[in-house]
Amino acid sequence: MEAEAIGLANEVDFSLTALFWQATPTVKIVMLMLIIASFWGWAIIVQKFINYRVARRQAEDFDRAFWSGEPLDELFDKVGASPTGASERIFTAGMTEWRRSHREDGQLIAGATSRIDRSMDVAIAKEDEKLNYGLGFLATVGATAPFIGLFGTVWGIKHAFEEIAIAQNTNLAVVAPGIAEALVATALGLLAAIPAVIFYNKLSADADRIASGYEAFADEFSTILSRQLDA
Repeated sequence: MEAEAIGLANEVDFSLTALFWQATPTVKIVMLMLIIASFWGWAIIVQKFINYRVARRQAEDFDRAFWSGEPLDELFDKVGASPTGASERIFTAGMTEWRRSHREDGQLIAGATSRIDRSMDVAIAKEDEKLNYGLGFLATVGATAPFIGLFGTVWGIKHAFEEIAIAQNTNLAVVAPGIAEALVATALGLLAAIPAVIFYNKLSADADRIASGYEAFADEFSTILSRQLDA
């Protein structure tokens, strides 16, 4: 009997594809959800690495131009029409408000400093939103994927026990396929969740550092404008 059970078990296909097609419709839906979530998460991760690299390079390029000694008005005339990077857009927001704060006689309208600061704060908030866009999905996948996979496993094991009861046979050939396909759901849940959690923490820290650089630049730029106002 034992040899017969082992022989039947060896005939069962335990490949991932076969286990997927043998699973119940509910478990298949769970597996598909986790596979899609995993691919979507990796797409966000790759895109964010590219975006952050571009953002850092653009910020470095603009910092060199900003601190090159070129007059701010001339620099604004160069980048104001079509700013390409976040630092340029923040600079453009501040310079635009700076020019709007001048009356026709050349005098400044009262409260210019606070308006310039608010304009740059709004620009920074928009850039920060772009940096963090999509990270919420990674956090959601990292928090929920293991539980979704566990649900698929519980449902698959439930179905396996039902099959055992119907067949009235507990040999390996009957038990193993159902248990195996159920455990695949948990494996897929962990496969989706672990990278999502790791890269969410990494990318969130990167986004915070980049946003801090924008805020530092805005503070420095505001200080320069304030110095000119006092002069």
